[in-house]
Amino acid sequence: MRHRTSLVFVLLSAVWGTAFVATEVGLDSLPPALFAAVRFDVAALLLFCLARVRGNRLLPASRAEWLPVLAGGALTIGVHHAFLFSGQVYVDGAVAAVLLGLIPVITPALTRLTAAAERLSPVGAAGVLLGFVGVVVIADPDPGNLGASDLLGVVLVLASAVAFALGAVLTHDSRSDLPFVATQAWMMLVGALLLHATSAALPWESFAAAEWTPEAVAALLYLAVVAGAGGFVMYFWLLDRVGPVEVSLLEYVIPVFAAVSGWGLRGTALDATTVAGFAVIFVGFLLVKREDVRRALERGRGHRRERECDGDARMPRDAD
Repeated sequence: MRHRTSLVFVLLSAVWGTAFVATEVGLDSLPPALFAAVRFDVAALLLFCLARVRGNRLLPASRAEWLPVLAGGALTIGVHHAFLFSGQVYVDGAVAAVLLGLIPVITPALTRLTAAAERLSPVGAAGVLLGFVGVVVIADPDPGNLGASDLLGVVLVLASAVAFALGAVLTHDSRSDLPFVATQAWMMLVGALLLHATSAALPWESFAAAEWTPEAVAALLYLAVVAGAGGFVMYFWLLDRVGPVEVSLLEYVIPVFAAVSGWGLRGTALDATTVAGFAVIFVGFLLVKREDVRRALERGRGHRRERECDGDARMPRDAD
């Protein structure tokens, strides 16, 4: 199970990391909040169809089943993206990346205000902070631009980080009997409705401003099907198994895949600063996951000793 969890963690980091490239392509032609809203429209439709094919019950039947739908859909999808896209009107991407890197720092603090059982040891907390330093190194924000950034933009992006972390904590603490795929479908729908409301409220957004180029449509489909429906199914699957603190570490691994995919697909340079940031994130991640790493190494040594013993047992003995 731990191997499967690790595989899903890396796969989701890769999917959401490459989603940055697809987002950049789509934003060349589409208003941001409308782009996100349509993305989750398509993702919700796909998941409702999948739930129907699987024969799942589709409607939440109790308050306990509505809680994860509203917490995950409203906070993790809707409010998070609405604040993030609104904030990025005022601050550049480097500043936003640093602020979103606070999610793994915010999440452990929020768990102390809820019934969540996850806690970080002092060494784990040091690893989280080190990972944040790595995000800052990769983002490499211009101190001049950071100081000149509009305060409203900073507040909005910070609010998006808090909304994402709070949604993760509340969703993890809830207990629901609604089938998993149906729950994700409702989350996508709730998030899409909030994003449509955000798009309608923003004076600089309109359907008339959207240019549905082939590149924009391809980016939208990737974000809806792979990063949206597939990505959030993986995210909430991980959240249910490892908890909000560990799953928040995605925010430290995603920039690695975003930088690599940007280099491979759009020719964005990978300089020494970016590589140094990768190394810092890796060290921080090892500090947080040191117990899992230690157990994996011990299992590896145990398997090696077993093979050596089996080999010795099969060796022919010299006759007396």
